[in-house]
Amino acid sequence: MGKRKLEIMDTTLRDGEQTSGVSFSVSEKLTLAKLLLDELKVDRIEIASARVSKGELEAVKQITEWAVSESYLDRIEVLTFVDGGISLKWMEEAGAKVQNLLTKGSLNHLTHQLKKTPEQHFSDIAAVFDLAQKQGVTTNVYLEDWSNGMRNSKEYVFQYLDFLASQPIKKLLLPDTLGILTHTETFNYLSEILERYPNFHVDFHGHNDYDLGVANIMEAVKAGCHGLHLTVNGMGERAGNAPMASAVAVINDFLPEVEIAINESSLFKVSKLVSAFTGFGIPANKPIVGDNVFTQTAGIHADGDNKNNLYFNSLLPERFGRKRKYALGKTSGKANIQKNLQELGLTLNDEELKKVTARIIELGDKKEKVTKDDLPYIISDVLDSDTFQQKVFVKSYVLTHSKGLKPSTTVSVDLNGKIYEENAQGDGQFDAFMNALRKVYRSEKLELPKLVDYAVRIPPGSNSDALCETIITWQDNNTDFTTRGLDSDQTVSAIKATEKMLNII
Repeated sequence: MGKRKLEIMDTTLRDGEQTSGVSFSVSEKLTLAKLLLDELKVDRIEIASARVSKGELEAVKQITEWAVSESYLDRIEVLTFVDGGISLKWMEEAGAKVQNLLTKGSLNHLTHQLKKTPEQHFSDIAAVFDLAQKQGVTTNVYLEDWSNGMRNSKEYVFQYLDFLASQPIKKLLLPDTLGILTHTETFNYLSEILERYPNFHVDFHGHNDYDLGVANIMEAVKAGCHGLHLTVNGMGERAGNAPMASAVAVINDFLPEVEIAINESSLFKVSKLVSAFTGFGIPANKPIVGDNVFTQTAGIHADGDNKNNLYFNSLLPERFGRKRKYALGKTSGKANIQKNLQELGLTLNDEELKKVTARIIELGDKKEKVTKDDLPYIISDVLDSDTFQQKVFVKSYVLTHSKGLKPSTTVSVDLNGKIYEENAQGDGQFDAFMNALRKVYRSEKLELPKLVDYAVRIPPGSNSDALCETIITWQDNNTDFTTRGLDSDQTVSAIKATEKMLNII
């Protein structure tokens, strides 16, 4: 037997926009609609709620105009209401042809929000169906709060479904509106409905209030549902909806009886774009699309990856248009660093690798984030320190900067085995440090080289705040030479560059 086709409906542009603080512009909605259908290959998209605003109307108009040109109009859906046809007039102006009609799926909502009997509600719904048919609009029906309905008023749910079975609807949309279902309930409730109403096309719409969104969509598929509603990055009201990326990975890896059309390699790109449009960052540990999920941090894991990929699972980053990374920090081992060196095309001998590893661990102990782009600068700094025999040590220093007072520095220097301590003020902390250092050298009748240039930079391409490099050019006896210092603190990196100078002269 062939696999069962499972439809994926993305509701990022409608339900996802109900995330507190999120509002897509007209151009953003159009851009995402094109990306979702053309590149991610979702089957349908729910793009708006009827009657919300002029901006929403304009967005739907632009999307439907584009959809007509691509023969996608039957894949564009709009949330509508039982309002005597007002939503349908809105849809007609917008050019949309598929409505997802919001109705009451629990007796509690019907009684306390609409204050109507089931018969009155069904009569109102039938009138909308009639108007939709005359307008040439296809109707899908949401049973709002259906999950609570199944728990607490099942007789009403089946009374309503019996009514819908005689009506011209295309799809039955069953939302866990308040995110209350367990995976067991999801399977049992859907199995019961699918067995009783085999002719319905049933979609499951999961929310994530208990972090059970993905578990519930798995059970919905096992029960035999025909479609799922998902959002990019799990956007949506409260804790959001079942997240697209996780759901797709789970379906592809653990539900072999079904097939979906989603293009996995576009998930990360779409996720990033939605994050940029909404201003909601993607948590670093979010499965599939988070920054950290394909990053090995522990050195033992990187070593295992070198030995028959011992720490790989089926979630290979290349599936999602990503690459595996090896973090640099206090838990890094030589294997992590070697993986990063390979990407940079660099090689080190064992002794050099040992020194670089020690420096990265030192930075990690300071809770600094080190990236691959920082690595060449760390190597340069560590190996540069081996080019001279150190006889001068800046043992200690105190840097002060107070409002209304000139910066000052107290420094302790080990010069050829003798400890000197001096204090000085300056125009800045480093200037004060240099003035204190000059006092030390003048006490020994020594002059320091002249500082002729001072530059600070971070490693190009680095998104880290761990390191800055200070490059100082000195002039001694009409000869210029340069020293570099590397540290997470700008002034400290300058002091390290100066210490190198003291050992060269």
